Amino acid sequence: MRSVVICILGLVSMVTAWDPIWLQPEQVHLSATGDPTQMMVTWSTFNDTKESTVEFGFQVENMTMTASGSRTKFVDGGTEKHTQYIHRVTLTKLKPGSLYMYRCGSSYGWSTLFYFRALPSDPTPKGGIRFAVYGDMGNENAQSLGRLQVEAQDGMYDAILHVGDFAYDMEVDNARVGDEFMRQIETVAAYVPYMTCPGNHENAYNFSNYKNRFTMPMYKEVESLWYSWNIGTAHIISFSTEVNFFLEYGQEVIKNQMAWLRKDLMEATKPENKAKYPWIIAMAHRPMYCTNVFFDDCTELVGITRKAFEDLFYKYGVDLYIAGHEHSYERMWPIYDYKVYNGSNDAPYTNPKAPVHIITGSAGNREPQSIMLPRKSFTAFQSRDFGYTRFFILNSTHIHAEQVSDDKGGQIIDKFTLIKDQHGPEAWL
Repeated sequence: MRSVVICILGLVSMVTAWDPIWLQPEQVHLSATGDPTQMMVTWSTFNDTKESTVEFGFQVENMTMTASGSRTKFVDGGTEKHTQYIHRVTLTKLKPGSLYMYRCGSSYGWSTLFYFRALPSDPTPKGGIRFAVYGDMGNENAQSLGRLQVEAQDGMYDAILHVGDFAYDMEVDNARVGDEFMRQIETVAAYVPYMTCPGNHENAYNFSNYKNRFTMPMYKEVESLWYSWNIGTAHIISFSTEVNFFLEYGQEVIKNQMAWLRKDLMEATKPENKAKYPWIIAMAHRPMYCTNVFFDDCTELVGITRKAFEDLFYKYGVDLYIAGHEHSYERMWPIYDYKVYNGSNDAPYTNPKAPVHIITGSAGNREPQSIMLPRKSFTAFQSRDFGYTRFFILNSTHIHAEQVSDDKGGQIIDKFTLIKDQHGPEAWL
C-alpha cells in the first residue's frame, strides 16, 4: 500500500512540475501594408503551433477564405529569456471598404472572432480618412484606452497612429508588461490597423520588443523602425528619432535611415506621386518644438531632432509633423527655424509657408503629465489633459484635427483645419 501511495505521489509531482502549454492566440493586432486590398494580422503564442492561419469572410456563417503565414521565435533579453512565437499573416484580395469577420490561430486553438473594415481605395471617401493619433500610452493608467476601444469598435477610425512609447515598459518583468499591454490594446488593434513608430521607452535590448511585436511595412527590411505608406490623399512617413539618441546601437542605422528618408521624400514629391498623394505627413516620437520644462531635446535652441530632420522636411515640403514624448498636447503655428509662417493673421492655417507641428503624448501612463511653460510665440494651443487627437484627411486640400480631453469626458478642447491649395516645397514660396 505504501509503495502505491509513493508511486501516486510521484506521478502527481511529475504532473504539477510540467509547464503549461500556451497554444492559444493572443495579442492580436492589425496593420496596413499600403495596399487597400491587403491587411496584416499579427498575434502571439507561447508555444510553437507549427502553423499560422487566418480564416475570414464577409459573414460569420461564411468564413470560407483562409490565408497562411509565418512565425518567428522571439526571446526577450531579460534574465528569464521569456519566449514567444510571433505569427504574421497577410490577407490579400480584400474588397476595399468592405467589412470582414476573422479569427486567427491553428488547429491547436483559435482566437475569438474579430472584425475589420478593409481600407478604402477611394482617395476621398465620405467623412475623409479618419485617424486617432496619440503617443505615450502605458499598461498602467492607460486613461484614454476605454474611450478608444469603443470608438475603434464602432468604426470611427480607419487607422490608429501610435507615435511611440508603449506599456512603460515592454521589457519590464521579463516582458510580461509588454504581453499585458498588447492584450490591452487588442481591443483596439484587432479591429483597426495599428500603425506605430518607436519611442525612447522601447530602447531596451536594441528595441527588440518593439521590433518583434509589431509588423509595419518594410518589416522584413528594417524591423518596423521606419517605413512609409499611402492612404487616401496622404503619404505617411514613420521614422525613428531614437536612433539619433541611443548611439550605443551604432552610427550605421542613423545613416541608413537618413538615406532612406531622403529617397522616400524625393519619390513622394515627384509630380506623378504628388498628384495622387499630395499630403506628406511625418510621424515620430520626439518633437522639434515644445513649451515643456524638463530640459528635453525640444526645449533646446538647436535640438538633436530639429537639427537632424527639420531642414530636410522643409526642403521637400512636409505638411504636418506629429510627435509625442511630452505628456501633453500642443499645437504649433506653422514654423521653420523658430520663425512662424502663418498663412495670414485671420487664417494662419490656410496656405501656411512652413510645416505644422503637433505634440500628442497624453494618452496616459504611469509617469506624470508634463509641466508646461506659458505659451511661446510659436504655440497656438496647449493642454495637460489626458487625451488623444483625431485627424480627418478630407481631400487633397483640407485636413481637420481635433483634440479629445479624456479628463473632460471626451470634450473637444481644440480644433483646427489645415488648408493647402498647393503642396511640396513650392508651397513655401
